[in-house]
Amino acid sequence: QVQLVESGGGLVQAGGSLRLSCAASGLTFSAYHMGWFRQAPGKEREFVTAISESGGTTFYADSVKGRFTVSRANTENTVSLQMNSLKPEDTAVYYCAAAAGWGPVPQSRRGYGYWGQGTQVTVSS
Repeated sequence: QVQLVESGGGLVQAGGSLRLSCAASGLTFSAYHMGWFRQAPGKEREFVTAISESGGTTFYADSVKGRFTVSRANTENTVSLQMNSLKPEDTAVYYCAAAAGWGPVPQSRRGYGYWGQGTQVTVSS
């Protein structure tokens, strides 16, 4: 079955950096768009970034543009999220997700059929 496993979360001070990774198995990774979402306590899960199946196209939420960078390694079945200049408002559980790659890259939850369990990111002020 499809598994998406996130890692790399933790506690960091404001202004610091973290790198999240998501390892995928049970699917043809290069045929899937990949996305990152986050959910803070009491809030809806929100879109953070997405990358096309080839890695050639990326999208970012306005709140993370210029600070976060998404990348993927199709030979390793992994997608990564480099997070710099972290702010307390970035505190959330971060999820990676996979969407079939024959359509446009989704930027909403509805477009993704597979989800990881999430990894906690906490940014202290």
